[in-house]
Amino acid sequence: MKFKINKDHFSNGLQQVLNVVGTRAAMPILGNVLIEAQAGHLSLTTTNLDIGIRCRITAEISSEGSITLPVRKLATIVKELPQKEVFVEVESNNQAKITSGGSLFKVMGIGTEDFPPLPSFENQHVFKLEQGELSGMLKSVSFAQSTDENRYILNGVYFNFTEENLTLVATDGRRLALTSFELGANDSDTGSLILPAKTVTEIERLVGKGDTVKIAFNDRQVAFEIAIKDDEGESGLVDQIYLVSKIVEGNFPNYRQVIPKDTEHRVKIERELFLECVHRAALVTSEKSNSIKLKMSDNLMELTGSSAEYGESHESMAIAYTGPEVQVNFNPTFLMEPLRALSQDEVYFEFKDELNPGLIKTLDNFLCVIMPLRLN
Repeated sequence: MKFKINKDHFSNGLQQVLNVVGTRAAMPILGNVLIEAQAGHLSLTTTNLDIGIRCRITAEISSEGSITLPVRKLATIVKELPQKEVFVEVESNNQAKITSGGSLFKVMGIGTEDFPPLPSFENQHVFKLEQGELSGMLKSVSFAQSTDENRYILNGVYFNFTEENLTLVATDGRRLALTSFELGANDSDTGSLILPAKTVTEIERLVGKGDTVKIAFNDRQVAFEIAIKDDEGESGLVDQIYLVSKIVEGNFPNYRQVIPKDTEHRVKIERELFLECVHRAALVTSEKSNSIKLKMSDNLMELTGSSAEYGESHESMAIAYTGPEVQVNFNPTFLMEPLRALSQDEVYFEFKDELNPGLIKTLDNFLCVIMPLRLN
């Protein structure tokens, strides 16, 4: 195998596939990247057996072939090379010779025979959508995923494809975030899956740099085919990324039961102002006393925080509200995370009383249910 490649293209491609490789791989070859040289491009593939990722980069191929090389060490070497042009040649003993300017490296690899192939599967559901849409949807719900390994079914984002909509849901039992998007015509295909948290992080990192993403899945795994464009809007650095992942097996809980149907009171609030007030009110809270009180009275919301360690805080903001005085206690982080994840200028805050959940909503199919804190 022999090829010439632009250093930045090579480095960027390695960065795209690096994240799925653990620092302590179960087998030595799982710490390696599979490099395959074919007509006009290189394919770079890594896997940890739960997630596999492959990206394709443009390169000048003199002779085709394949090898696996330690991905972290290779990425470090390529990043430090002195010239834009990089020449790579692999000899029969699985050693790669890498030259650039006055630099020469000989890196030992492992043969490709034992590298686990990325799975391909039939009889799947297939959907296409805009990358920007998927990126925004994931950002608006992923903060609510559970990190409790005992509740593994909640350690991810639930995707529900109906005939007309895609709905994304995440919950950790104390708050629930939901967003939906109109898919348009999709040949009446339907299906659902739970995307693991690690895969959610990878997809959030990868999408948003191109036009479309194709999602294909069956009962056990899901694949994302992501078209990529570089900063000038042209394909070049990396023109395609393919990610395949196991899905969380099991049934996601009935999230619709959690969404309150009778909140009674609704106020429109400027999102950034609300976020700033919650943030400042929370500055005096502590791990033991991690709550702020929201008090709604005529045209006024007052936010107070307190802890024995640090003292008290008080914030007030004008709201369009007429009704009974209502006080509710919330974990401030649970209020701030959805407010940070959204981009809309205005949100709606819905509430009933101190025992019922609060709701943060937008006009375009987003809501976040937040359980109140019951204080002695």
